[in-house]
Amino acid sequence: MFKRNPWRYKASDFRLQQSIFVEEIEEINREDIYMRIFVTGGAGYIGSILVRELLQKGYEVTVLDLMLFGDKGLEDIIGEKRLKIIEADVRTYSPDLMIGHDVVIDLAAISQPDPLNKIDENIFYEINYLAATRTAKLATKKGAKRYIFTSTCSVYGFQDNVVNETSSPNPLENYAKTKYMAEQEMQKINGLCKTILRLATVYGYSPKMRFDLVVNAMTLTLYKYGKIRVGRPGTQKRPVVHVKDVVNAIIGVLEAPHDIVCNEIFNVGSNEQNYRVLDIAYEIFRALNKEPNIEFYGELDTRSYVVDFSKIKRVLGFTCRYTVADGAREICKALHEGILSYEPWTRVIDWWYELISKGLIKSIGAKVDLI
Repeated sequence: MFKRNPWRYKASDFRLQQSIFVEEIEEINREDIYMRIFVTGGAGYIGSILVRELLQKGYEVTVLDLMLFGDKGLEDIIGEKRLKIIEADVRTYSPDLMIGHDVVIDLAAISQPDPLNKIDENIFYEINYLAATRTAKLATKKGAKRYIFTSTCSVYGFQDNVVNETSSPNPLENYAKTKYMAEQEMQKINGLCKTILRLATVYGYSPKMRFDLVVNAMTLTLYKYGKIRVGRPGTQKRPVVHVKDVVNAIIGVLEAPHDIVCNEIFNVGSNEQNYRVLDIAYEIFRALNKEPNIEFYGELDTRSYVVDFSKIKRVLGFTCRYTVADGAREICKALHEGILSYEPWTRVIDWWYELISKGLIKSIGAKVDLI
């Protein structure tokens, strides 16, 4: 498991530190700070890039993360004076930790389907639904002006027609179902500027890497074994988006006028990156100057979905800057330079299985306080 670093607050520390922390917040000279942002799951795949960008733009950031996947995503920015990191469970953290924050960005989730159904569905329910609902309600109660929630295009399920934000969701497994449940609950909350972002499948290099996402997994396999494995038949379509584009979309919402983002849902991605899975593989071969070598696997699965990303472009002027080729090249470069390597925690669902088997994460039932 991971060794805890001394720079982090643990949740238990706040029995002693909480009053000191709140006093510090109250003493801050607001004129010296542009905005204070509370990020759940901020040490994760998306969060570790988002936090850096927020700091670079002058924001003050509080990260709340249980660090079940370690702290690698943030280890090189430890000591930044505008960064506070709190080690706590998103289901049970003290409400007072949110005092003084202007914006809440809610990334915390079990962010991958569970194909083997090994994870207690109550854990999905508690983290992806109850905890997200709790965080949104706390944002309202503790005075935050905005709340940004990352959901998933998987809420649409597999559909024959191109789907957009007005399409009827059809979530098919616990990950998508609990994300959609949280979306529905948030839309009932009044007095808060809420924005829901439905992300395409994310790819690209991150300090807290994931190799269980299609582009990243294909790139790793090609780098290590000289081939790419593709699920049959390869013609099934999926939307993908670079992690840096996701971060740019989040910041775009953060900095947009209230009236164009409040109580809105945006799909995050680009129409050009609705790919056949087989074409993703060919993009990677071309990017890395490799001869195509494809190994098909699995049962025939022709289920597809194609997403329309026009709304975010029309409303916010958002366009994706990065391509699958960019993602493949940066991952391969990081692997070659030893910056990046395959680790057990880079496959999210497998690591969750490990944590659960060791009793390090479990259902807490009625202990999730919905405020």
